Formats: sequence, structure tokens, C-alpha cells
Amino acid sequence: MPNTNFDVVGIGNAIVDVLAHAEDSFLESHDLIKGTMSLIDSKAADKLYDEMAPALECSGGSVANTIASLASLGGRGAFIGKVRDDQLGDIFRHDIRAMGIAFETKPSRYSAATARCLILVTPDAQRTMQTYLGACVELGPDDIDEDMIAASRVTYLEGYLWDPPKAMEAFVKAATIARKAGRKVALSLSDPMCVNRHRADFIDLVDNHTDILFANEAEITSLYQEGSFDAALQKVRGHCEIAALTRSEKGAVVISGDEVHVLDAEPVEKVVDTTGAGDAYAAGFLYGLTDGRGLYDCGRMGSIASAEVISHFGARPDAPLDKLIRQKLG
Repeated sequence: MPNTNFDVVGIGNAIVDVLAHAEDSFLESHDLIKGTMSLIDSKAADKLYDEMAPALECSGGSVANTIASLASLGGRGAFIGKVRDDQLGDIFRHDIRAMGIAFETKPSRYSAATARCLILVTPDAQRTMQTYLGACVELGPDDIDEDMIAASRVTYLEGYLWDPPKAMEAFVKAATIARKAGRKVALSLSDPMCVNRHRADFIDLVDNHTDILFANEAEITSLYQEGSFDAALQKVRGHCEIAALTRSEKGAVVISGDEVHVLDAEPVEKVVDTTGAGDAYAAGFLYGLTDGRGLYDCGRMGSIASAEVISHFGARPDAPLDKLIRQKLG
């Protein structure tokens, strides 16, 4: 078995986020479904960008955000994702490497531009995302670094990335390498509409390639087409080693075989922006897991990281998460 060089390697969309405040009326006038992510083409992205309020731009992408929070916790992270050799691609590459994260995926020179996600944050802190995938769709099996996967305790797969066809092959290749090397594979379901598009594939991924599943209440009920969270929770039992299921202000439930932990949400003085909440939760959970913590502590660490991220604008931590964890848990 190779040496473990990384705690977590993430495979996901390499995206630059564009965040702006918006009223519910703006969503309605643009026929946007609140709290979800939809894919758009470059023309629609340009039009929406022109009509948005003044925006904040920062490197993003669901799993990339998780690896960024993992680094803030003191974890050793790596990321695999596709950008173009353009200005946004350079920004993404600089930002992620500046955090000490390994990012060696070769940029595309002839494809579409680097991806961007237009994120509209309403007064209730809900985020509605319109994503132009751009160069992300070029990620394929050849971009999977076999040595990096084999040298990582956990390979974390982003459900959003299942939309581009070649990414499906990349996921299966990475999961196979990780399993062969005796490592763990984690999967985020990412979004209920993403689950609706790929339900059969995701069930196969959970059953045959996934050790650790991350999902929120809407995603897990959509996956198993159940009318309640409790029914979906019972359905996921035995389909993977660990399921970490978040429920916003209701907290989270972590289940592994007969072991079940029900955790309250970490108190937050004011919820400003829920963008990246699940990403930060996954970071805290995976950091705890790779650090040898029990499942209850992993869930607490996820909740603490998530609470920090939703307390400000943007999907990545403002405060060092390692210090915050030490203050809360010791």
C-alpha cells in the first residue's frame, strides 16, 4: 500500500463563484427555482450576469470548497478539476494552491472558458445557483492521477460533476483505484435536481462504489423517492458504510450500521448566506474521520465548520477553522 500523502482528494467542478444579493422577485421574474442549482449555457450566463446586482467573485465549486475548508482545519488536501488556461482559470489555480492544496490537473487550451456559478442570495440566506460548466465538462479518465488517488485516505466525489458524460468514467476509475488501494470513497449528492437527473446512477454509485455518503434532507428523500426523512434514512441503512445526512436548522443525523447519532445544529448568531454550508460540513466530517475521531465528533466538527461558513457572505471560511474546532471541542 502506498504512503498516505493526503487526507482527502476531491474530484469536482473547478468553478469561479459570482455571488450577489437578490430579492425573491428577481428569482420569480427570471423563472428561477429558489434554493436549487441549474445548468445554463454561456449566453444565458452572460445575460444573467449583466442583470445581477454588484457581485463578489471568488474561487468555488462544491468539492473545491470542501477541500479549502479541510485545509483551514489543518488537513492535507488535493483537488482534481478542469479549468481553461484563461484569466478565471489562473485565478482558480492561484487561489487553491495558495491554501497549500495540491492541484496538478492540466488546463484545457482549446475548450470553453473556465466555469462560473452565478449565485443569488435572497434575504432569507437561501442561495439559488445558475452554473455555466464551461471547461469542467472536459474532465475525463485521463485527468485522474492514479498515484494521488492511491495516496489519499479518502477520495471525495462531487455529484454535480456527474452531468458531463466523461466525468462518469472518471468517477468510476477513481473509485476503483481508491478501493484497490484500501482507501475510502465519499460521495456528495450535491442537489435534489441533480439527484432527479441521475437517480439510477447515483443509487448504483452508493451501492457499489461509496463508503461515505453526504446528503441533505431533500437529496436523500429524492434519491429513494420517499415522502419523509425518516423513511429515507431507513432506506440508506446498509447501502454504504456511513451516511451523514444534514437537515439545516434541524441539525444532522449520522448513521453507520446500528450506530446512529442525532446532532443539533451549531448555534449561529445570524445566518447570512447558506452557500457552501454542506461543503463545509463535509470538510469538518472528513477531517474528523481521517484524524481518527468517532462519528459523533465528526458530526460536531462538520456542524461547527458549517456554522462558520453560513455566518458570512461566501462559501469558504473567513476564520481559521482549526482554532474554532479547538475552542469548541478541545
